[in-house]
Amino acid sequence: MAKIAFILLCHKDPDAIIQQAEQLTAAGDYISIHFDARAPKAYFDRIRTELADNPNVAYARKRLKCGWGEWSLVAATLEAIISAEQAFPRATHFYMLSGDCMATKSARYAHSFLDRHDCDFVESFDFFKSDWIKTGMKEERLIYRHWFNERTQKRRFYWLFWLQRRFGLTREIPHDIDVQIGSQWWCLRRQTVEKILEFTRERKDVMKFFSTTWIPDETFFQTLVRHLVPAKEIQTRTLTFLMFTDYGMPVTFYNDHYDLLLAQDTLFARKISPEAKELKKRLGKLWASERDHFGISNEGRKLFDFLTGRGREGRRFAPRFWETEASLGPERELLIIACKKWHVAKRLIQSISARTDLPTVAYLFNEENTDLPDLGGIQDSLSKRHRHRRALMRMLFDYHQSDRMVVCMDTSSLDLMQDFVNDRATTRIMVVQCQFSDDYLQGHAQRVGLAGGETPAGAMSRLLPSVRNDVLHEAERIREARFTHYYTINESDPVEANARALGQFLSVSDEEARLIAETPYLFHD
Repeated sequence: MAKIAFILLCHKDPDAIIQQAEQLTAAGDYISIHFDARAPKAYFDRIRTELADNPNVAYARKRLKCGWGEWSLVAATLEAIISAEQAFPRATHFYMLSGDCMATKSARYAHSFLDRHDCDFVESFDFFKSDWIKTGMKEERLIYRHWFNERTQKRRFYWLFWLQRRFGLTREIPHDIDVQIGSQWWCLRRQTVEKILEFTRERKDVMKFFSTTWIPDETFFQTLVRHLVPAKEIQTRTLTFLMFTDYGMPVTFYNDHYDLLLAQDTLFARKISPEAKELKKRLGKLWASERDHFGISNEGRKLFDFLTGRGREGRRFAPRFWETEASLGPERELLIIACKKWHVAKRLIQSISARTDLPTVAYLFNEENTDLPDLGGIQDSLSKRHRHRRALMRMLFDYHQSDRMVVCMDTSSLDLMQDFVNDRATTRIMVVQCQFSDDYLQGHAQRVGLAGGETPAGAMSRLLPSVRNDVLHEAERIREARFTHYYTINESDPVEANARALGQFLSVSDEEARLIAETPYLFHD
C-alpha cells in the first residue's frame, strides 16, 4: 500500500505547520519539513518541540534562506528530500507541498489512487516549444547566468542581464538534456526520487547549470524526471488543484469552496486562505476519514473562467471597484458636439453656457491648450487625457458638480465617441455640419501637416478634393455608427430646424434652443 513522504517548504505560521504535520502523519504517512532560514529561529524551535514525539516527522539537513525565483528553493527541496529518503525507507511516494496546501481527499482515497497509478505526476512541457510561459523572460532564463534575485536586487539582476546580453555572454545548455517546464507541485515515486538524487551527485555540470538559471523550481525536477523516466511512466499533470487569475495571481480558496475542491480530480489544493478556518477544519477531518468515494466532476477551472467572465460582462456579480471607477456613472449625461470647424463649435458652447447652466469644455481631446482646471496632473497633456479619458471626464463632472456636461470633439474622434457611448452614462452626439470653402480646406491641410506654406498651387489643387472627401467622410462615419442619441444641425438648414435639434439634444425649452440657434455669426469663418 502506498505511503507518502510529504516534502513541505514553509516559512511562516508555526501553529499551522504543526497542525498540518499532525494531520498528514495521522494516517501513517510521513513529512519532511524545510523551514526557511529567513524566518525566526524561535518559530522553528517551536515546531521541533511540538512535533518531537512524532516519529513520522523529519527535517531538512540544512535550513536555507530562500527567495522566489532562486536556486535556493530547489536546494531546500533537495535537502528535505534527502532527509525523507533516509528517514522513511517505507515511503513509496514523495509529494511536494507548501504551507498553503491542504488535502481535498481522504488518506485512504489518496493511497488507493497512487496504488492504481504506477507513474510520476509532474507537469513537464517542452521549454521552447510550449506556451507555458506567457510573459517575461523565456530563453533568457537559461542562456544567461542569474546570480541576483530580481525581486530583492533588481538593479543588480538587470545590470548583470544587460551586461551579458550586450557582450553576448551566453552559455550552452547541457547537450544531453531537453529542458522541460511546469508547475513545481509534483508527486514522484521512490525509485524516481532515488534516480534524481543519484543524478545530482554524478552530474555536477547539470547542477551548476541549473543553479544559475532563473526560476529553476519550474524546470529542474520537471527536466530530470523526463530525462530519467520513460515517458509512458509520466502523467504530465499535477495532483494539486490550483488556478490563476487573468493577472497571474493564484486563486485563493475560502470556506464556501469545500464542495468545489472535493469534486476535482486531485488530492490536494493550493492555496487555502489563512482566514478559512472552517474550510481547514473540514479538510483536516476529511484526510483522517475512511471516505473512499468522491464524485469527480472536475469542472473547477471551467467554472471559474465562466463565472469571472460573466462578472467582467456585468451579468453575474456587482461591478468591481476598478469598473465602478472607470464608469462616468449611470446617472450622468455627456453631450458631445462633433464639429470639424473648431471656431464654430466654440461659439456654440459659449452660447450654450450663456443661456443654460450646463458646464462646457472645448476640444479637450484635440487641443493641447484647452482651458481645464487643475485635476492633479491628469489634464497636463493630450496623451494623458486620452489614456485616462473616463477618469478625466468623471473628474470634470465632479469639479463642476453637475450630472450634465457639454464637450466638443473633432469629427475624427469617432473612437472616443464610441468609448463614451459604451459607458453606463447617457451619451448624446450632435454633429455640426458645415460648408467647407477651398480657403478653409487649404488652411486645414496646412494645420494637419498635409501641406506647407510653400506648397505649389497645382499640388494644392490636386490635394483639396481628397481633403474635402476625408472631412465629409468623418461625419458620414459618425452617422453610420447609428448612435441611439444622434442629432445634427446644418449650416444650410433654417434656424427653426436647428433649434428643434438643439432642443432635443440639450433638453432645453424651445425658446432657449432658438436663442442658441440664432447665435450671431455662428457659422462664419
